[in-house]
Amino acid sequence: MANSKDIQKVASEIAASSTRSPTAAGRPKASPINPKLVDAVNQVFALFRVNYHNQYYSAFGDNTKSENLAKKLWLSKLDHFSSETICGAAEKIIAESEYLPTLHKMLSACRRVGMPAGLPNPRKAYQEACNKRSPKAQQQWSHPAVYLTGRDAGWHMLANEIESKALPAFTEIYQQYCDRVLAGEKLIVDATASVAELTELPATKKHNQQQLNNLRKLLD
Repeated sequence: MANSKDIQKVASEIAASSTRSPTAAGRPKASPINPKLVDAVNQVFALFRVNYHNQYYSAFGDNTKSENLAKKLWLSKLDHFSSETICGAAEKIIAESEYLPTLHKMLSACRRVGMPAGLPNPRKAYQEACNKRSPKAQQQWSHPAVYLTGRDAGWHMLANEIESKALPAFTEIYQQYCDRVLAGEKLIVDATASVAELTELPATKKHNQQQLNNLRKLLD
């Protein structure tokens, strides 16, 4: 198992690479890794080693380099969550799953644990966006992220596309807004903004035919 000095070295490498990396015009350079996050990731891997002993050693063995690379990746992907959220997500995974989690599963757990009050789950957010009347910007929303996601996904798409297609597109955008909220960004709904809301526009003949075909498939 890597010691604290090894993990600190990994964190320093991330900070150094972030400083050397070119940034887009107008974007601030990446800030150094928070030592609390380094400790959190170190604790998480220690918890996983104890609780998923055989799986953990099957994944990493005694290969300190491989383990450090994994920690480096996790640090870079979890850096917008608090140390409390990261540790809480690890404990949630341990309580609910018998399997060593992937980074993808850890990210999902962090989002659930760290979700601020007022942010509905993706499906509830989708239903809210679909059911709000126009003008959308002047309605009361459970959270600005729901309105902004509906706006970006397209009100016309939400009103006319079947859920099996619209929900995944909505969810992808919504998750990006949730991550921004988790990172501390304050989102707002500009009720004075002039945004084209196309929910009331009649669908095209081609679209109507497609919807009819979809309905026939469901009834067959």
